[in-house]
Amino acid sequence: MQTAVREHTIPGWTELEIELDAWHASGTCATFWLRDDDVTRPGPRLKRLFSVAGTAPLALAVIPLEASDELAACVRERNGVTALQHGYAHINHALPDEKKSEFGDNRPPATMMAEIEAGRDRIAALFGDRFLPVFVPPWNRVSASIASRLVEHGFLGLSTYGPRHRDSARRTVNCHADLIDWRGSRGFVGEGEILTQIVDHLSARRRKSVDTTEPTGLLTHHRDHDPPCWQFIETFVRTVEDHPGAAWTPVQMALSGAPR
Repeated sequence: MQTAVREHTIPGWTELEIELDAWHASGTCATFWLRDDDVTRPGPRLKRLFSVAGTAPLALAVIPLEASDELAACVRERNGVTALQHGYAHINHALPDEKKSEFGDNRPPATMMAEIEAGRDRIAALFGDRFLPVFVPPWNRVSASIASRLVEHGFLGLSTYGPRHRDSARRTVNCHADLIDWRGSRGFVGEGEILTQIVDHLSARRRKSVDTTEPTGLLTHHRDHDPPCWQFIETFVRTVEDHPGAAWTPVQMALSGAPR
């Protein structure tokens, strides 16, 4: 069987094919999930994301303070789309010499939890059963004291960036590959780089040096995509769908398998 990656001569696609072949040969399936951040309202770019994602399940990290009724209606009309909570207002509260964060260690925990609860209630009211109470902190950073309190405030889990800890006391499902070159052009990071990120996590899973059950997460930001970003997503989604050793998984299933 020929998969979509065989159409490419770029080494990264060949390496991805080899890695997926290794999963298939071992009788296991390389699972993937999609998370799109900074979602607030519908528009042509979100519509395009829905189109290129096809039937792949899609988790939208929605900013509560900016979320619109129109977005909720758009999500309810489309199968396979889930809303997660992306912070509260997506405002940076870090000090000048710190990395950006909305829920770091420099604000009172009670203030931060009040914002998180207000955001949770707003997302739940807007999206109903399409809301999965998973907290996605802006910039993928959150105070440990806040993270430890999420379950008691009605959250099922947390989603940040990087391989999850197998001995974590809370359910986590993270992303492992980011399309955007945030420190450089702020456009597509490049096929070679994004494929390296994906293959590295897949290989680590297969070799059991990280949690083997955590799906490899692709992080997108539809509002910031340039044409190469869109082309990559379309090709990658097709590649996963066509390969017998790969499959997309919804965030609900990814979270249910997380250690706790």
